[in-house]
Amino acid sequence: MGLTKSFTKEKSPRNWVLVDLQGQVLGRAASRIAMILRGKTKGQFTSHDDVGDFVVAINAKGVRLTGNKMQEKMYYQHSEYIGGLKEFTAEKLLERKPEELIRRAVKGMLPKTFLGKKQLKKLKIYPGADHPHRAQTPEVASLPTRQYKK
Repeated sequence: MGLTKSFTKEKSPRNWVLVDLQGQVLGRAASRIAMILRGKTKGQFTSHDDVGDFVVAINAKGVRLTGNKMQEKMYYQHSEYIGGLKEFTAEKLLERKPEELIRRAVKGMLPKTFLGKKQLKKLKIYPGADHPHRAQTPEVASLPTRQYKK
């Protein structure tokens, strides 16, 4: 009878992964990024420990949404004061803060625990192609591309 191996973050090597979001569909890219952050793409995935990789997402301005989501999908923010609810469309959020659009999509796909918060901190998002993480030599991850009718 064999024992199940349990890996810890000290035994699991941390890599840096570069993801180019230019022309990618938001939901598909966010689910792939969440898998990398959790460590599900590695052989030593352990659900109760943070064994995932760091992710550098570039070209966040070039992400796409399918259908009419760009005009119809609403995002909300509240200041905790009476009447402090702000709402804006995905189109406004993409032009004002493209990093926040990606972060919210990935956050929704991570566990809603302290572990999910730790994993989200390993995500670095940049609106353009420039990023300050060249010293970590991130390996390029290929996201699955799929052609959609317009």
